[in-house]
Amino acid sequence: MTSVDEQGRPEPPIDGDEAATLLGFLDYHRATLAWKCAGLDAAGLRATLPPSKLTLGGMLKHLAYVEDHWFSRVLFDHPRSAPFDTVDWAANPDWDWDSAADDTPEELFALWEETVERSRAGVAKVLESGGLAHPVRRPWPDGGTPSLRWVLCHMVEEYARHNGHADLIRQSVDGSTGE
Repeated sequence: MTSVDEQGRPEPPIDGDEAATLLGFLDYHRATLAWKCAGLDAAGLRATLPPSKLTLGGMLKHLAYVEDHWFSRVLFDHPRSAPFDTVDWAANPDWDWDSAADDTPEELFALWEETVERSRAGVAKVLESGGLAHPVRRPWPDGGTPSLRWVLCHMVEEYARHNGHADLIRQSVDGSTGE
């Protein structure tokens, strides 16, 4: 049974195997982002903390894109999922961040939550058949092929970094603090 903290975040297992530990920390950081964005209206999700242009809504959309990129496009060599499949990324490399201002809180949370669920399903599929050492199917431009283990570590880092931003932005919106 997974324990949860006072914010409702699942605690990573203290005695899990490598996969359970990595997934535990990733889910903890996903839940931290959800907590930092919870209960905000569109204005709250669009708020910035100058001089940065980062927003909490932009983080939700960016991390949905990052989830899709690593756990679908890179891990399985699938095409990008909607809405990321129609973007001219060369013309607007910050589309995920910038376009979030046009989305409702419900749309942003739904996109992020659906992408996270697809990511979890993809990871579970790989763990059943290949384990953490399973190489991704879409190699890097230099030919390197990271493992699922690398991708999971990278995703923990990605969320942890943005959760630090989320702490500051959320505090500037309504004074909420905590981890």
